Amino acid sequence: MAREQKLNLEVFKVVCKALSHSDDLTTMAEHFTQLLVGVLEIKGSTIFVLNPETKELEILASFGLSTAYLNKGPVMLDKGICAFAAEEPIIIPDVREDDRLAYPEEAKKEGIRSIVSVCIPFRDHIIGGLRLYHNQSWYISEEDLSYLLLLAENLGLLIMFTRLVRTLESINQVMANVPKELNFPFIQKE
Repeated sequence: MAREQKLNLEVFKVVCKALSHSDDLTTMAEHFTQLLVGVLEIKGSTIFVLNPETKELEILASFGLSTAYLNKGPVMLDKGICAFAAEEPIIIPDVREDDRLAYPEEAKKEGIRSIVSVCIPFRDHIIGGLRLYHNQSWYISEEDLSYLLLLAENLGLLIMFTRLVRTLESINQVMANVPKELNFPFIQKE
C-alpha cells in the first residue's frame, strides 16, 4: 500500500473533540479505536495501558480484532514489538518479513499483515501504547505518523486526567462519610 495520507487537521480536530467530551475512559478508548480504524481504513486498533508492577501492557480498548487474537497471551513491555520500551514508533510493513513479533503465527491467522506501534506518553513516562493493524502491507505516511504521535500524547493526558478525577471522586466519597464527631475542619458537610 502506498504512503497515502489519511489523517489531517480536520480529522485531528474531530478525534480530539471526541476524546475531550468523554468522562468514561473505557468508552472514550473504544470510540477512539473505532475512529482510527474507520479513518485510516485499517483492520484494527488497540490501546494498551502499562501495568507498572508486572510491566505488562493490558488492553484498555480494541476494535476490529477477534477475541482469540486479543487473548493470545501477555504483551510485555520489553518483548516483541518493543516500541513502548524504545519510546520510538515501530513500523512493520509486512509481518511475514519481521522477526520482532511475539506471536507471529497468531498475527498471520488473524489476517494481520502490517503493524504500527506508538507509545502513549505522560510527562517523561510511558503509560501505554497504541497499535494499529492492517490486513495489507502498509507504509504509513510521515504526516499520518506525526498525527498519531500527537494523538497518543493527547490520549496520555486524557488517561491521566481521567484517573486523577476518579481518584479525587473516590477520596471525596470517603471523606463525605467521615463521622461528624471527628470534626475535621477541611471537610465541608452539607
